[in-house]
Amino acid sequence: IGRPLTAALAGRGAHLALAGRDRSRLGQLGVGEHPTFAFDLGDAAAAEPLVGAAAAALGGLDGVVCCAGAVAFGPLDEIPSDVLHEIVAVDLVGPLLLARAAIPVLPRGGFVLNVSGVIAELPTAGLVAYSAAKAGISAGFRALAREVRPRGVSVIDARPPHTETGLAGRG
Repeated sequence: IGRPLTAALAGRGAHLALAGRDRSRLGQLGVGEHPTFAFDLGDAAAAEPLVGAAAAALGGLDGVVCCAGAVAFGPLDEIPSDVLHEIVAVDLVGPLLLARAAIPVLPRGGFVLNVSGVIAELPTAGLVAYSAAKAGISAGFRALAREVRPRGVSVIDARPPHTETGLAGRG
């Protein structure tokens, strides 16, 4: 989802700062020259430095898009505790921390967008942790939208249908 979204934004002339765990993959997106940053959404201390560096590199931010995820398949009682913590960190806590870091630097008319997915509305057996985290971030972004509306910042929870992204096969 992130690759076509990045290509669409770049194709419309957006000035982008790209962030992800693997900077070399960011350089392979084929969207031209944009500042890139190593960033792990599951690292609780990483959001504020990223937002600051991206804002400095671009001369400010108009918006922030969070399109990342962690998933594990199987019954909840078979999911290791560290994997459960990673799913919640990446799919729930990380986007909230990124939004928290971005909102003070966004102008009136700015936005924060997170891709949660339809699973937020349709929890699925065998994906309990992922379903819970995506439902949690969806609820959090709905509440955040109300909270920052007076500042003129839009908060968007995008819920695309199931899309084969390769997420399940990545480690």
